[in-house]
Amino acid sequence: MGHSHHHHPEAVSRKLVLAAVATFLFVLVEAAIGFFSGSLALVGDSLHNLTDTVALLLALFAVRLGKRPATTAKTYGYQRAGILAAFINAGTLVAFTAFIFIEAFERFRTPRAVDSGLMLVTAAVAVVLNTVITLALRVEGKHDVNIRSAVVHMLGDAVSSAGIIVAAILIRVTGSTRWDPAISVVIGILILWSSWGILRETVNLLLDGTPRGIDPDAVAAALASVDGVQGVHHLHVWALGPSRPALSCHLMVGDVPLKTTGKLLDRITAMLEEEFHIEHSTIQFEFANCDVDDPFCVPYTAKQADK
Repeated sequence: MGHSHHHHPEAVSRKLVLAAVATFLFVLVEAAIGFFSGSLALVGDSLHNLTDTVALLLALFAVRLGKRPATTAKTYGYQRAGILAAFINAGTLVAFTAFIFIEAFERFRTPRAVDSGLMLVTAAVAVVLNTVITLALRVEGKHDVNIRSAVVHMLGDAVSSAGIIVAAILIRVTGSTRWDPAISVVIGILILWSSWGILRETVNLLLDGTPRGIDPDAVAAALASVDGVQGVHHLHVWALGPSRPALSCHLMVGDVPLKTTGKLLDRITAMLEEEFHIEHSTIQFEFANCDVDDPFCVPYTAKQADK
């Protein structure tokens, strides 16, 4: 019945805690080496790693908060906290790139000496750490925009650390320290590119937009193809939380006895959960035929839906 995409909050929490602690400890080491070696790329990467720590803690906070029960003031509970956390994570990444670009411009104007050996070793450790964390959270991230925003942070840092390795090698080969800010700019562009998709998705969900991967027309066609349903209108699909889509709609069922709608409702909710992973649905039956002149009523037949 489509439950496989949900993951146990406690297991996710443990992974996030371990990842946050490991990342923060590495931030302290990388920042110290970055200042000592004079590498902007390492200092920038340590700051990026610091935002990774915040991202992981935000994701953890959202997972914990999302488990709190609904109240009279928060009738849906705190499930949308995960979407808000993902929005903040993506926003901080976008803001962070401004620092990289400004500092890189200064380094182009006045190049500074860089210890490429320290850069190389530190960046190699960073690649391993960030890759391990990214792989550990990748499954949960596929279905939860909150976890995915943290994973994008970690993946972005793995890529930027790989870029630092390239910069260190180029500095050693060419003797030019301008490779340090040049790679920093490339890293900044990659961070912008990776975070933009998360930012756009979270804004869409915060505005009650249709969740990623769900086509309202396909949902309407599936609903209307159920035996007994003559038409669909006032269809809305939004997200209660990072991986909890919800639906409300009116279904035209014609002049039928009220008691016959119970089994019909069971079939519809089972279909929505199975085909679209929509477990929260509010459906209102209208005991009338679908007016083809009504632009909000979508009449389908099983044959039309198959075309």
